[in-house]
Parts: sequence; structure tokens; C-alpha cells
Amino acid sequence: MSTAKQAQKHTGLVMALALAVSSLGHAQGQLDTLVADRAAAIEDKVIAWRRDIHQHPELSNREFRTAALVADHLRSLGLEVETEIAYTGVVATLVGGRPGPVVALRADMDALPVVEQTDYPFRSEVRTTYNGQDVGVMHACGHDSHVAILMGAAEVLASMREEIPGSIKFIFQPAEEGAPPEEGGGARMMVDEGVLLDPDVEAIFGLHISQSYAVGEVGFRSLGMMASAERFDITVNGRQTHAARPWAGVDPIVVSSQIVMGLQTIISRQTDVTRAPAVITVGTIDGGVRNNIIPDSATMTGTIRTFDPDMREMIHQRIQRTVTNIADSAGAGAELTIYPGVPVTFNDADLTRQMTPTLERIYGAGNIFEAPRITGAEDFSFYQQEVPGFFFFIGGRPVDVPASEAIPNHSPRFYIDEDSLLPAVRAMTTLALDYLGSAP
Repeated sequence: MSTAKQAQKHTGLVMALALAVSSLGHAQGQLDTLVADRAAAIEDKVIAWRRDIHQHPELSNREFRTAALVADHLRSLGLEVETEIAYTGVVATLVGGRPGPVVALRADMDALPVVEQTDYPFRSEVRTTYNGQDVGVMHACGHDSHVAILMGAAEVLASMREEIPGSIKFIFQPAEEGAPPEEGGGARMMVDEGVLLDPDVEAIFGLHISQSYAVGEVGFRSLGMMASAERFDITVNGRQTHAARPWAGVDPIVVSSQIVMGLQTIISRQTDVTRAPAVITVGTIDGGVRNNIIPDSATMTGTIRTFDPDMREMIHQRIQRTVTNIADSAGAGAELTIYPGVPVTFNDADLTRQMTPTLERIYGAGNIFEAPRITGAEDFSFYQQEVPGFFFFIGGRPVDVPASEAIPNHSPRFYIDEDSLLPAVRAMTTLALDYLGSAP
């Protein structure tokens, strides 16, 4: 082939590629406009759902009303709905008009045992029994917003069903905040009961609202983003005696106090915290019934937060050594139980890289931030152990409120700016469409 013909062929290929890229960009722009229009058309409904759920919060594995609201809405969209998964979970699958892979979108439904202290006209006044105590119930972690956002995304996507190349599973999960120990539940049980199978999910997306970011901002990081969380229980067995004669017994309260202090040195003096953050916290300590009686035993409970599996194993070993040796040194006995807990929330690197441009189109590249590691935990991580997953934070703080005045999740004063809901509906919708559209 002559040089001239080679040049002509190369020019033709470049022009064809440019035309294809231009067409793709045009089609993408049209799709974004369509999603934006359809999401805007249901914004009032999304806000109404969120307020209704906020006013009627339910604790983990007790999300009966919320689940019924979700299931009725999904059925109204013509979707086949499964209920009572992991007690109150709801799952529906939208089968697109064209063949393709399967992607999942997840929202959590449960509230917290918190007495609400906001001035919302739709604030919660619900009370119930939790661990034998009369408590208030509040959506103090934004799960009401998560549910409403995914209900909105389901409606937008159902309206585009015939053009979707693949299928979308909508997973509404109970008990993210932790099921009663005797029941189990949450994402672990949802996975065990097959929500990622039949049809088999290839990737899953989830979000969490927070005042750490302002409305219109998004934060996430690749790989480990939120810590694993494990509960531990310690029982110290001493020997009961009169408090005036402590030498006649073994004081489990003093031993427990020494154990609490000893546990602090595991992180501060025995762990390479330049490798990854880690936390050991004793949250409760209980022993005795009277001021002048040294009891037979005392109990403690706490939490371990880590980002690295090897560090987690090392910390387990050192907790056991610390507890045992301190108790032995005082002539007491000690029993340690560490429960499996929640794994690290781990964003698949390739999936995160692939979907970042989607969020940049919705929120603007200047509003996308790399989130710091967070020692809080999220049981979305159980899905991520099975399939690639991408989890991100959306801003719920009003733009005129400085970050220094942000209200933390789980506070009785937690609130969100509802302007955050519409872009989140667009984000969840477009993440699903972009993932399915990019498949070979």
C-alpha cells in the first residue's frame, strides 16, 4: 500500500473514531437529560416518601411498615417482588428490554433507638421496647433518605425498561444497624438467603447520606473505606468478699480496670498505626450490686475497628494475652469472646475507577472528594465480599452551614437537607445504566 493510501486510511479511521466518540457523548448527554427530567418529575414523591418513613421509623428486623410501603411501590411499577427476606427485606428485579448483565442497587431501612430532638413537623414520636427498655425511635442515620432515593431510582429505571441492556436488582435491606443477637439479620443474612443470585449479580452500588459533606458533594475512596467492626465481651471472675476486707477475696472490678488500661497499650504501644488505623474501645463495664460488697464477677463489652486483616488477627491475639495475663496476675480468671462482626467496606478498585466519571457528570468533578478512612462500619461490606461493590457518601448538610457545625449521624438532632435527594436519585439511576451500557 502506498504512503498516500496509508495516510488516507489512517485519516479515515481517526475520523470514524472521532464520530463514534462524538455519537457516544451525544447519546450519553441525551441519557443524562432523560434521567434528570424523569427524576425531577418525581422529586416531590421522593420527598414525601422520605418524610413518611422518617415519621414512622422502625428498629432492625421490625421494618414491617417500611417494607410494605416499598413492596407496594415496586409492584406498582410492574416488578416481581420478593418479601420477608432476612425477616423484612424486599427485593425486586427489573428485566430490561435487551440482554445484558445484572447490577444491584441497595438501600437500608432500619432506624435507631434514639429520641428525636429536631423541630421537623414530621419528626418521629414513635416509642418501642429495645433490650427491655422503653426507647424512642428515630431515623438518625439517614436510612429514610436511602429508601426514598432507591424507590425513586426504581421508578425512573422502570420507565426506561425497554431500553435497558440487562437487569437491575433493587435490594431493600433490614437491620444494617445490627440485628438482635438472638435473631441475626442484615446484609449477611440477605446474602445467605441468595439475594445476589438467580439472576446472578455482577456488581452492586450503595450510598450513605452524611453531614460530613454539603449538598451536592460526594466522597469515596478506592479499596478500604470503612473499618471492620467486631464486638468483644470479657467476663472477669474474682471471689466475692466484704468491701472492708478486700484481701479476703479477689476484686474483679479492680482487675477489670487494669484490663481496660492494658487494652489501650495494644494500639498505642504494640501496633504499627502507620500501616493502617485501628481502635479498641471498651463501651460498657458492669459489676456489683452494693457499695460494700466486692462481687464475684464483672463484665465488659467493647469494639475493635481495623482496616487490615493481618493487624486484626494480631490485635485479637494481644487482647487475649492482655486479658489473660492481667487476670492471672491478680489471681482472677477471665473469659474473652470476640464475635465475627462486619468486614471492611472495600470499594473494588476497577469498579471505582470505572464509575467515578458517572458521579462527576451528576455532581461535577469539583464536588467529588477522596473520603478519609472512616472507623465507622457498614454491612454493605458483606455484598462486597461476594461481588465487586462501590459505596459512596452523599452530602446532606445545607450549603450555608459550615462543616464545623455538622451534626453527626446517630445524633438525636441529625437532619438532612432534602435538596440532596434528587441528585442522589440521578446518581443511583445513572450508575446502573452506565454499568450496564459499558458491558461488552
